[in-house]
Amino acid sequence: MKNLILIRHAKSSWDAPVQDIDRSISAKGVKNAHLIAAKTAFILPKSYIVWSSIAKRTRETAYIFSQYLSIPIETIHFSNELYTFDKKKLHLAIKKCKNEHDNLILFGHNEAITNFVNKFGDLKIDNVPTSGVVVMEFDSNDWSNLGKGKTIKTLFPSHFKDE
Repeated sequence: MKNLILIRHAKSSWDAPVQDIDRSISAKGVKNAHLIAAKTAFILPKSYIVWSSIAKRTRETAYIFSQYLSIPIETIHFSNELYTFDKKKLHLAIKKCKNEHDNLILFGHNEAITNFVNKFGDLKIDNVPTSGVVVMEFDSNDWSNLGKGKTIKTLFPSHFKDE
């Protein structure tokens, strides 16, 4: 079995005129990332590796989650390849995960995440929101050969709006 935990970066700030890759997260994004990170700690497998896009907003989101999940920042693999909005490129990156790892947490971007989830999962999701987490399970022992999987869990900020 392979388990993939996809996490969309927190809400972006549009306050500064910067390149997309340099955009930071907003105050609301920080709040929602903390909220969801605290909930995510209860649904993760015991061991996993962590990958993230190099974009500033995904790095900042990964740092917030790392506080709740006890992930040493130096163990997060930051990759230019994950700075993509295309599900095919995201899939190609995931296929490169070594099979010795059964659980992969990946911080990335939309539309790639929503489109990937809808192609490979069994639950239709109109839009994975910022700070959203989707946990998927694949009946495979080979990352390079993922077929249709199961969408096991979703954690979205809207699920906890009353907290």
